[in-house]
Amino acid sequence: MSRGVSSENVFQAIACPTRRALIDALARGEKHVSSLVAAVNVSQSAVSQQLAVLKSAGLVDERAEGRFRYYRLRAQPLGEVDVWLNRYRAQIERRLDALGDVLDALPDEEP
Repeated sequence: MSRGVSSENVFQAIACPTRRALIDALARGEKHVSSLVAAVNVSQSAVSQQLAVLKSAGLVDERAEGRFRYYRLRAQPLGEVDVWLNRYRAQIERRLDALGDVLDALPDEEP
């Protein structure tokens, strides 16, 4: 991971529902703090604290424009999460396929 960010930091950063909501909001494009406060419905200080965690995990970039700070998602570190999740996708898909087989074997209901 770039910027000396460990995958542990990324996993810790996405563990919090508020931070995940911020990531979701930033996935739709760059935003300033006021927009993020409205999007996640928490205080400005809480958003600032959560953005600091996301920034230290390498998930958010910040830029200043006048007196405003704008934030944008850096999704690359989430690739580590995707790699980890891929280990389990095949198992989940096998279970869903087995469920589909069971459902297919059930007799059709007559109207």
